[in-house]
Amino acid sequence: MYLSKTIYVRVWDCPKKAWICKYHPELIPQDENTLSRFRTGNEVGDLARGLFGPSVNVTAYQEDGSLDLTRMIENTRREMERGTPVICEASFSSGGLYCAVDLLKKEEDGWAIYEVKSSSDGLQDKYIADVSYQKYVLEHCGVRVTGVYLVCIDTSYVLGEEDLDLKGFFKINDLWEQACLEQKNTVPAVLQEAERVLLRGEEPGVTLGENCRDCELFSYCGRNLPIPSVFDLYRLQKKKMIEYYRQGLVSFADLEKAGVIKNATQKRQIDFALHDRGIYVEAGPLKEFLAGLSYPLYFLDFETMQPAIPFCVGTHPFAQIPFQYSLHFIEREGGELKHSEFLAESGTDPRRAIAEALCRDIPADACVTAFNKAFECTRLKELAAAFPDLAEHLLAIEGHIADLLTPFQKGWYYRREIGGSFSIKSVLPAICPNDPELDYHELEGIHNGSEAMSIFPAIRFMPPEEQERARRNLLAYCKLDTLAMVKVWEELKKAAG
Repeated sequence: MYLSKTIYVRVWDCPKKAWICKYHPELIPQDENTLSRFRTGNEVGDLARGLFGPSVNVTAYQEDGSLDLTRMIENTRREMERGTPVICEASFSSGGLYCAVDLLKKEEDGWAIYEVKSSSDGLQDKYIADVSYQKYVLEHCGVRVTGVYLVCIDTSYVLGEEDLDLKGFFKINDLWEQACLEQKNTVPAVLQEAERVLLRGEEPGVTLGENCRDCELFSYCGRNLPIPSVFDLYRLQKKKMIEYYRQGLVSFADLEKAGVIKNATQKRQIDFALHDRGIYVEAGPLKEFLAGLSYPLYFLDFETMQPAIPFCVGTHPFAQIPFQYSLHFIEREGGELKHSEFLAESGTDPRRAIAEALCRDIPADACVTAFNKAFECTRLKELAAAFPDLAEHLLAIEGHIADLLTPFQKGWYYRREIGGSFSIKSVLPAICPNDPELDYHELEGIHNGSEAMSIFPAIRFMPPEEQERARRNLLAYCKLDTLAMVKVWEELKKAAG
């Protein structure tokens, strides 16, 4: 059996997932989120190679482009014999167990393992499992391991005018005690489980657990669940989901009969799913909410990126950097629906340009709406902090934002098609079904915020024709977000009577 550290951690995490990755990798979705995480991981990993000064990378490839593990192991042995201070991708194999250490650092009486993660949390259990396996393999290869560390990103770091400071950007966590304990208590058992699971062709029958709802394989592993199921309830805690699931309370009919759901929003979701109730409206509070909106009325939506490696002065890792907005607006009651938009140049710091555009496009005293306004409000306050000369106008915009999400969260409006999510992408098709112009799936190239976040920084590396197409797709996507808000507002007015 061949076992890499990636496969080992999969077995540690979920034997069924490890089995699927081996025998049916086509079931693993390769969406933009996944690809973006891979790219970020590679960028951060490359950056970390300079953390301790000069290093030697022993990576080798075969003619078909795949890794040449035999050469990598031999290159590692040679560099260790030379006493090379830092070896990148140091490779080891023992009894079918293989691992490549991100950074292997020479110490006075042995070698230290440094695992690099593009995360801000260095104490995740899966990271401890990862480094423990590496320690186990290296020691079985006769290497004296004197330290085990996890290198992650320090989100308190703020980029100054100077070049990125690697010592400040990275945070090093000493995991020696955790790795020793994990190696003793867990590694042998996981290796036995790996052999049991991966050497047979039969899919493991693992039951659903608390972490399954967020797994990319949930739709596959939960393919036999009723639709809707307990896993679709609005904001039900994962622990409760699994508790009800293991009690046999899986379908909405099961939950209604048992009477275990007490939350009013969740009870309404179950009731409307099982019975055709039409549209639920609490006209009084809905009318009061709508009366609080005034003309000129604006509908605002931002798109942002979250670079792990900051490039804008004064920002920290993973900061939300707005690069685009869409703005629909109506200047007076019964007036024409108009549209304005902004999209920055890829590869630049977009914040000053977007802040100035906002001040041009939105009067300081105008009524502005957003969907889940906390996001837009936070971005506006961040822009105000970054540009004091624009702060008064930006904060005035922020202070006049009303949240179109409120009527849904408060339970003033509901219909069964909305289901258990009140996001704009759930609400829009519920109130405007079968309209291709309002269907995110009909958009070209970009269908959600994750795709927008990934594509914008990549535009600068595209040929001119692709750049133009990508920018056009970004504008169309963001424009639909604010048009969706207009449609929601119109539906709420109609429902309020």
